[in-house]
Amino acid sequence: MRPLLDRVPEVLHRIRDRDPDRRVYRRSALAIGLRVAVVSAALVVSVVVLVVLYVAWQLTPGQQSERHGPEDVHVYLDTVDLLIAVLVVGGAAVLLAGVATWLIAGRAVRPLAEAHRLQRTFVADAGHELRTPLTVLSARVQQLQAMLPPTSPERAVADELRTDTRSLTEVVEDLLATAAGRTDERAEAPLDDALTAAASDTAVLARDRRVQLVVSPWDVVVRVTPTQLRRALVALVDNAVGHSPTGGAVWIENERVGSAVVIRVRDEGAGITGIAPRRVFDRFAHGSVPPDGPTRTSNGIGLALVRDIAVRAGGDVRVERTGRLGTVFALTLPIVDPLPRRGATR
Repeated sequence: MRPLLDRVPEVLHRIRDRDPDRRVYRRSALAIGLRVAVVSAALVVSVVVLVVLYVAWQLTPGQQSERHGPEDVHVYLDTVDLLIAVLVVGGAAVLLAGVATWLIAGRAVRPLAEAHRLQRTFVADAGHELRTPLTVLSARVQQLQAMLPPTSPERAVADELRTDTRSLTEVVEDLLATAAGRTDERAEAPLDDALTAAASDTAVLARDRRVQLVVSPWDVVVRVTPTQLRRALVALVDNAVGHSPTGGAVWIENERVGSAVVIRVRDEGAGITGIAPRRVFDRFAHGSVPPDGPTRTSNGIGLALVRDIAVRAGGDVRVERTGRLGTVFALTLPIVDPLPRRGATR
């Protein structure tokens, strides 16, 4: 029993080492230490160059032929020994500066790593607690479907409700995968399907505000999971609908730029005010709402999640244009190029 207890600290240490966040912050601290070491090395090299120039100046013919009196004090320095001493002292200083900076940076980022760990733990716990209620909800929706005639209007609503429940379950699974640090490098999602799903998800909100959704479909596959693409599009369209005036319109357009697709979501709102456009992707960021603007409240999280999804997929999202005529959000995602067919030339 005692040897097993003695191994507990070792097991806990191995678990902490497998934490991806700890590895990221350790690499960040090491990178800071290396940068400081490079700067210190540049300073040391500068000192060595100055010393060499000074020694060379002292060895000029004028200095060598200078006569000294008997009362002068003569100090002789060996040039090679002087250079070796400078290099040794400088190298030790560089090494000491790098190690000291690495340790200090590690302590400085430790609270950030702990905060990030707590955040991921909360997301994982919340996602896990939502699994059971969603499973029960899905079962009850299936029971409701079985009780309704296939041709009744109520059955169509029940079918949509089951689709929404399945989508919510996929979102929870995606949150759990993100919290666990799992990534799917082979992720692929058809853009057309995601645009159709996003328009369907936000159609009710658009009808309530009498906002027209204009979607430009495009047959292309992007390098992101279908759930993540749908979440990003729904967040952008929901934000555009929420900031559009009654009777306005929201356009979703697409354009290929190199090996990526740019998805633009354009509204007819009053533009971003009270905050810098680049800060709207910060969590809990809020701009000022004009007196005649929308009354919907926002938590300032949706756009931040869009940026996280885009960055993890190797893309980006930005405010391309904003003003009194509306705002344009540009979501850039890499395209999955299809493999060339046999015998085809490119």
